[in-house]
Amino acid sequence: MSLVLVASIIIALIGGIVRGITGFGGSLVMTPALAAMFEPRMVIPVVLLLEAFAAAPTLAPAAGKASIKVIAPICAAAFLTVPLGGYLLATTAPHVLRRLIAVVVITFSLMLLMNVRYSGSRRLPTSIALGAISGLLLGGTGMGGPPIILYLLSGPDPIETTRANLMLCVTVISIAALTLLWWRGMLHMTGQVSLLVLGPSYYVGIVAGTCFFRGFSEKRFRQLTLFLLILVSLVSLTV
Repeated sequence: MSLVLVASIIIALIGGIVRGITGFGGSLVMTPALAAMFEPRMVIPVVLLLEAFAAAPTLAPAAGKASIKVIAPICAAAFLTVPLGGYLLATTAPHVLRRLIAVVVITFSLMLLMNVRYSGSRRLPTSIALGAISGLLLGGTGMGGPPIILYLLSGPDPIETTRANLMLCVTVISIAALTLLWWRGMLHMTGQVSLLVLGPSYYVGIVAGTCFFRGFSEKRFRQLTLFLLILVSLVSLTV
């Protein structure tokens, strides 16, 4: 087993642990680290698949609590721009994509660390613009969730509704992105970076994070994770 393969499995395990503890961050952890070792166009489809399968068991409960009125315009706009992001993923040079991924991770990690929230009113044009940005980022970098997180957390909905909105919205547009990548022949089940290789360690990490790290301070762990993401991404900018 090569060192690169071992490193990939460890990265997936860490991504799963982070997601299990904080409920987010799996793709933010895995994408920049794996993209430093493999072409981003190989990494992003696999990360999207891992996140989609991880979210699948919670979709039915989330659908019952989510506000379709809130997430529908976001998802509709994202559907229109995901193909443009997918085109960028398929045609942009790998070193450019690596740096774009690093910049996205650094930007949103800093915003989450500083507890930045959208402060304007939740209007239809704003939701459409946000969805368009998220779809473009998701198709091109595999990370369309952070803008939606920053936007929806600022709303007046109860926390249960907000969590359901986030989960359902991000999963739905991720499925749209995966459908596009499948249509373009960019989904692969085998190879060093694939669902079959990284999936087991990722889900072991999720179980470990959920069951064995409950004594951790989620707030402190989230802050540490974001600092590490910034560090990894800064390193990615130099390779």
